[in-house]
Amino acid sequence: MNTRTRMSAIVATLGLVGSLALATASADESRTPGSAAQIALTEVARAQNPTAGAAGPQDTVWIAERAGTVRVLDDDGLGEPVLDISDETTTDGERGLLGLAFDERFAHLYLSYTDLEGTSTVDEFAVQDGTVREDTRRTVLTQEQPESNHNGGAITFGPDGYLYIALGDGGGGGDPQGNGQKLDTLLGKLLRIDPQGGDPYAIPEDNPFADDPDARGEIWSYGLRNPWRFSFDAGSGDLLIGDVGQSDWEEIDWAPASSPGGENYGWSRMEGTHPFRGGTEPANHVPPIHEYDRTGLGCSVTGGYVYRGEAVPGLAGQYVYSDYCDGTLRSLEIEDGRVTGEHDLGVNGGEVVSFAQDGDGELYVLAIGGTVSRVDPA
Repeated sequence: MNTRTRMSAIVATLGLVGSLALATASADESRTPGSAAQIALTEVARAQNPTAGAAGPQDTVWIAERAGTVRVLDDDGLGEPVLDISDETTTDGERGLLGLAFDERFAHLYLSYTDLEGTSTVDEFAVQDGTVREDTRRTVLTQEQPESNHNGGAITFGPDGYLYIALGDGGGGGDPQGNGQKLDTLLGKLLRIDPQGGDPYAIPEDNPFADDPDARGEIWSYGLRNPWRFSFDAGSGDLLIGDVGQSDWEEIDWAPASSPGGENYGWSRMEGTHPFRGGTEPANHVPPIHEYDRTGLGCSVTGGYVYRGEAVPGLAGQYVYSDYCDGTLRSLEIEDGRVTGEHDLGVNGGEVVSFAQDGDGELYVLAIGGTVSRVDPA
């Protein structure tokens, strides 16, 4: 099987994209002001279809596997599963265990997954001395999904201590229900909740739509198609979202740490900076800081992190991301919400579906084929 055919088969099996159109991993690198950082990928473990990772207690990285297991990566490698919900989820379409996050004190672990009916679910577990207490499990949030694709699924705690949850537009091609622009649904949104503030959670009073009777108060930002991976810059607190495109454009969205929320990223009236199927650009549209088209090898942006580690000084402060079909690691230099430089980092991570950041700010690259690799100096 040649490379193009094999890649298409993998994409069809995983279903992370709604189209097999292949794309370039960067639309324009002419703005690059200097040479790229010299990096290498060091394989540190192999997992079963890893989908997400998060810094855990005692200098560990916890890895979510799509079928429903969670394993811990430490200096001795990847251990046996410490949590297994595989009988409660399915890998049909884009479903499965899609995200995990710890609160600031590592007192609670949160899992984001689709249940056997396809409902997006976030569950909480208490953690004691680095051990998950399964008897404390409770469901924090659920959202029914009309289709098996565009689930989103990424979760993380922001610098403000609240839990952010990314949900796709509900699937189907072209957002048939218009969920991206609707404020009365959680689909096509980035949510912000306080999981410890209420039963099952509280809506922060300063959420942008908390007092709007016609909107869901959980919404932080909207106009998203499939925000598969997002992160906060550990240095600045800025938010970056990799939003998977429909068939023409992949985009990376940005919001400053000072944002009060409420950003409209445009979907489905816009795909990137381009009107989608005759759509009109919303007056409050916040365009992406970076986009690339599908004329080469890319097909589904995989959002990453701003590098804040010490191992690769030349990469400091740059946003590292990839593409599921292309696999090349790339970086953006960003100043005040404007991309000032773009770099091809010269390494390929395979079918990159996620990144993880450890407690020291070092980055790990997760490929659906099973590799967990660390970004090291070349």
